[in-house]
Amino acid sequence: MTRTDEKVRYSPEGKHVSGYTRETAADGVEQALKRLEGRWKLTILFHLFGGRILRFSDLERAIPAVSQKMLIQQLRQMEADGIVRRIVHHQVPPKVEYALTDWGQALCPALDALLTWAAQRDSNGVAPAAAESHPTEG
Repeated sequence: MTRTDEKVRYSPEGKHVSGYTRETAADGVEQALKRLEGRWKLTILFHLFGGRILRFSDLERAIPAVSQKMLIQQLRQMEADGIVRRIVHHQVPPKVEYALTDWGQALCPALDALLTWAAQRDSNGVAPAAAESHPTEG
């Protein structure tokens, strides 16, 4: 019979996977999520997944609700974090393209798993408010 911790992929008390403790694992995930904070970062990522290389103007057209200033800001943050690479072609007029780094592309399976996880809740017909209800004292 399979052990419960093997089914759900967590370690029981006293076992540490890859040297993580509960605290360091929580901190590591929090730091990873902070790199993805920002209203447009995930949208940008999904447009660049699959090895796509897009010019700045292509991203502007693909995400019409984002301002030019915000798009530049989000791309710069992602570049500084090593998720996106900026490719400058020295020509007239200047041509700038954006692509994911290998590390940025490696986010795809993790985000796909997160999307699948979220869809499971939706497919069970559980409304977010109903799942969060707490008994009240009466």
